[in-house]
Amino acid sequence: MRRLDGKTALITGAGRGIGRAVAMRLASDGARVAVHYGSSADAAREVVEAIEAQGGCAIGLQADLGAPGGAAGLWAAFDEHVGDGVDVIVNNAGVLGPRVPYPEVTEAELDEVLAVNTKAPFFVVQHGLSRLRDGGRVVNVSTSLTHGSRNPDLLAYSMSKAAIDAFTAVLAKHLGPRGVTVNAVGPGATATDMNAARLATPEGREAIASRSPLGRVAQPEDVADVVAFLASDDARWVTGQWIDVSGGALL
Repeated sequence: MRRLDGKTALITGAGRGIGRAVAMRLASDGARVAVHYGSSADAAREVVEAIEAQGGCAIGLQADLGAPGGAAGLWAAFDEHVGDGVDVIVNNAGVLGPRVPYPEVTEAELDEVLAVNTKAPFFVVQHGLSRLRDGGRVVNVSTSLTHGSRNPDLLAYSMSKAAIDAFTAVLAKHLGPRGVTVNAVGPGATATDMNAARLATPEGREAIASRSPLGRVAQPEDVADVVAFLASDDARWVTGQWIDVSGGALL
């Protein structure tokens, strides 16, 4: 029997990058997977088809999590197409926002980053509480930028994820009586679309790889495997934690 047989998982931003890898991994562990996407319908469909080709069960759900009512819309779609509760919620959807010095960040840019990275996970879980089964799992995707890997040109992004770290710890206390664990993972620079420009040259790849004592660039699967552990019963005694998945870049 696989670790997540009989379980249902919802992964936001699951059409690409880390979210895609998480969806594929949880499906391989036996979970029925709800693959959320914002605008990348083709990418989400490819994830669903890949899961089904491996004998798994998946369905795509569209919602604009950066818009007012986005979280409620996501759960309305979930109820319509899945409808019988959820065991694992992975808050992965996120935007990097402007990579510019602090004085150049506009109010509109900050609003977008906070809406997607901070407000959406808050309300995805809040609206999901009535669907989340006792003994369930919430995993939030944070960043190494909140724990020592500082980048002044990503201040808005770092702020948005620092809020997620606080959300994780407090929510763990709130949901503990129901046997629900809440944890966050903190990746460093990973080979996803978000970092494609920096990874497009040998010099850029080498610069990122050199941050880790393991000497390579992280792949989405490196993060997904840790999420899978936190989503499983093996992590039943781990809650309220921020897990470093930067490959030792913070050492």
